[in-house]
Amino acid sequence: MVSSLPHPTTPAGRDGLAALLARPAKAVVALDFDGTLAEIVPDPEQARAHPGAVAALAALAPEVASIAVVTGRPAGVAVRYGGFAGVPGLEHLVVLGHYGAERWDAVSGTVRAAAPHPGVASVRAELPGFLDRAGAWPGVWIEEKGRAVAVHTRRALDPEGAFEALKGPLGDLATHHGLVLEPGRMVLELRPPGMDKGVALAEYVRETGAGSVLYAGDDLGDLPAFAAVEKLRSDGIPGLLVCSGSTEVPELADRADLSVAGPPGVVGFLTALAEAVREAGA
Repeated sequence: MVSSLPHPTTPAGRDGLAALLARPAKAVVALDFDGTLAEIVPDPEQARAHPGAVAALAALAPEVASIAVVTGRPAGVAVRYGGFAGVPGLEHLVVLGHYGAERWDAVSGTVRAAAPHPGVASVRAELPGFLDRAGAWPGVWIEEKGRAVAVHTRRALDPEGAFEALKGPLGDLATHHGLVLEPGRMVLELRPPGMDKGVALAEYVRETGAGSVLYAGDDLGDLPAFAAVEKLRSDGIPGLLVCSGSTEVPELADRADLSVAGPPGVVGFLTALAEAVREAGA
C-alpha cells in the first residue's frame, strides 16, 4: 500500500479498504458532491468541483467497477458543476441526482427521471409567504431544486438561530404536503419521502453486484448512505466510510472509518487510492 494512502482507524474500515484493493474491479466508489467533491459556498449555484477532483476520479475510475456521485442536486446540475461530461476515463461515471430519483450516465449523456411528487409544487408556491409569516430572518433564502425545495440560513445574520427557529415550522409544512424535512449544514430541505442517499446507494450496489463499496460524504444527508454501507457490511459486503471533515457535522465523523480534510483531502485520498490500486495489481 502506498505510504500516502490514509489508513482507516476501524477494523471494518480496514477490511473494506483491503477488499477494495484486493478486487478493485468489483468495487463501487460513491461520493457526495457538495462538501465532498466541491467546497461548501454561500451561493450553491457557484459551487464547482475541486480543481483536482475530475483528474483524481478519472485516474481511479478505470480501475474499479463504477464511480457514482450521489447528490441531492438535480443530476444535470451536478454533471455541469462537476465538469464530468466528456472526460476520458470517466466514460462509465454515474450521477444519482435528487437522491436517486434522477440518473445520468456518461455512456448515454442523458438523464432518466421518475415522476415528480405533487407536494413539492405545493410547497414551492406556499414557501415564500410561509417564511414571511415565520419571522424576520434577513439573509434566509429559498433554493429551487426541481424535485425538492431548500431553505438556506448560512447568509442570515444569525445562521444557527434562523436554522433552529425554522426547523420545526418547516417540518410541519413538509408533513402537511406529504414531504419530509432533511436538515443539513445551515440548510433545511423539503423533499419527498423515500428519497435518500442510502436508498440510492443500496439499490446501485445491488444493481452492479459490487463486492465492496466506499462512500464519502460530509453532511447529515449522508448519514443514510453511511447506514446503507453498515447494512451491506452485515450482509457480507465490505465497506469503507470516509468523512469529508467538518466541525459542523460531528455525527458523520463519529461513524466514519476515515476522516480527511474536506474536498482537498478527498481529492488527495482518491489520488492515493488510484495509485495503491495500480500498485496492488502490478
